[in-house]
Amino acid sequence: MIIDVSGILKESGGRMNVSGEVDLNTGEAFLGEVYRFKEPVTVKGSISNNSKSLILKAEGVGVLKTRCARCMKDIEAEVKFPIDENLVRAEDSENADEDSILFEGNIIEADEIALNSFLMNVPTRFLCKEDCKGLCAKCGADLNEGECGCDYEQIDPRWAGLLDIINEDKE
Repeated sequence: MIIDVSGILKESGGRMNVSGEVDLNTGEAFLGEVYRFKEPVTVKGSISNNSKSLILKAEGVGVLKTRCARCMKDIEAEVKFPIDENLVRAEDSENADEDSILFEGNIIEADEIALNSFLMNVPTRFLCKEDCKGLCAKCGADLNEGECGCDYEQIDPRWAGLLDIINEDKE
């Protein structure tokens, strides 16, 4: 998404609305995870000129293709994330702090800005439903489809000898 800011660069207090789509399907891994979106992410917001820099405030909305963190089923999850960035022209970089994003000329390319905002705000896990039961730790069966029949009664090995004594008394 390319944004032409020439209309507000010389106008202190100037503001413009931005709206468009960005493709965040980069195929690159972030913390071991490759994020895939069903379609391009919609970005809507505004850019304002505070005389020293441009302030981009927007929201990204998209449908992420992922897996449930408990049962590992493929799911689609709607994600919304804020985009709040300070943009400074490269020739004015002496006014920039370390968190500012530098741009050249009158054009801002928003794809990487949106991607970074998404990566900084993405939830660590997604669920197919809030009460997802997940997979059986012993056999791997999907517990949302019913009980698997595995014996979950586990005795602390330090007490196993006592269980043997109790079982001998019962016989």
